[in-house]
Amino acid sequence: MISREQRTPLSEWWWTVDRLQLAAIIVLMLAGIILSLAASPPVAVRIGLDPFHFFNHHVMFLVPAFTVMIAVSFLSPKQIRRSALIVFAVSIALIVATLLIGPEVKGSRRWITLIGVNIQASESAKPAFVVLSAWLFAESTKRPEMPATSMALMLLLTLVSLLVMEPDFGQTMLISMVWGSLFFIAGMRMVWVMGLAGVASAGLFGAYLLVPHVAGRIQRFMNPSSGDTFQVDTALEAFYNGGWFGLGPGEGIAKRSLPDSHTDFVFAVAAEEFGIVLCLVLLSLFAFIVIRALSRAYASEDMFARFAASGLAVLFGVQAAINMSVNLQLIPAKGMTLPFISYGGSSIVSLAYGVGMMLALTRHRPRTEMESIGDANALRGYA
Repeated sequence: MISREQRTPLSEWWWTVDRLQLAAIIVLMLAGIILSLAASPPVAVRIGLDPFHFFNHHVMFLVPAFTVMIAVSFLSPKQIRRSALIVFAVSIALIVATLLIGPEVKGSRRWITLIGVNIQASESAKPAFVVLSAWLFAESTKRPEMPATSMALMLLLTLVSLLVMEPDFGQTMLISMVWGSLFFIAGMRMVWVMGLAGVASAGLFGAYLLVPHVAGRIQRFMNPSSGDTFQVDTALEAFYNGGWFGLGPGEGIAKRSLPDSHTDFVFAVAAEEFGIVLCLVLLSLFAFIVIRALSRAYASEDMFARFAASGLAVLFGVQAAINMSVNLQLIPAKGMTLPFISYGGSSIVSLAYGVGMMLALTRHRPRTEMESIGDANALRGYA
């Protein structure tokens, strides 16, 4: 038992971190282990691998991911800003390297292999980008004369340009939505928000006209008979098959034919084997984490902590919402993992880094002695 009277880094962390939010994240990680065991063996067998290949890798990546999450949650806001700057710089360098020497898979260059490990640098760039943007927006509220908003816009254009070159329009859309949310949370004028929404819509329309891959997905969503909709149709059928309580562990049918049942469509496998009830539980966990983080963020007096924690919560929630919406055919298909549930090394570790920063920024930090002295002096002067 950790005592409140102990003045150690561990005790201070334990009594200031949001333990309910931490518990919800751990439950998601455990659910990811169970669903990986349910969804991945058929995929591994189809491509000639050991049945538990993806499951073993999923569990293996969870170890460094959990370590990263806990370690980052100990950091102070200043340390978080510095780590985000380093992670973002390294991620941008890796994205550029991916564009130059990365292998082309299905017309895209998104992965690079370092020391035998496949890395998708855009995953680690996302949480770091959110924190840096929040830092700039927070500075703009303190020092209006500083061109912080313009710098945040340049940051967005830099990352989005590189993602479009891969191309990865799913991540581009996610990044743009989160940046727009931060822009709104920071109190920018509605005319700017509407203008940015217009630019984003124009960009999506341009992608529809110029990129056949994007046009095909939108057309298949609007008119299923216009192309191959096997994956999304099979995923939706899994929800019907599962009903409220599912067919039972290992009894699912969709995972036997879905190529991405362990990644993009693991939510459909969960619905078929464990039922809609489990899906609602997962949805509730995601909603709880996001709402809890937002409520604690808005209780913070530190503008950077408020903006950064809010942005990270929106990033986490929107990514989950996109994945679940694709599984339910509510939006066009796009390659987006379900946080801590889908298989993926870079994704899991990067998500752990993001929620670790979210936990750190929403900790109840006691007022320092210097702040108390400053308030006391101010009160004396006022009196």
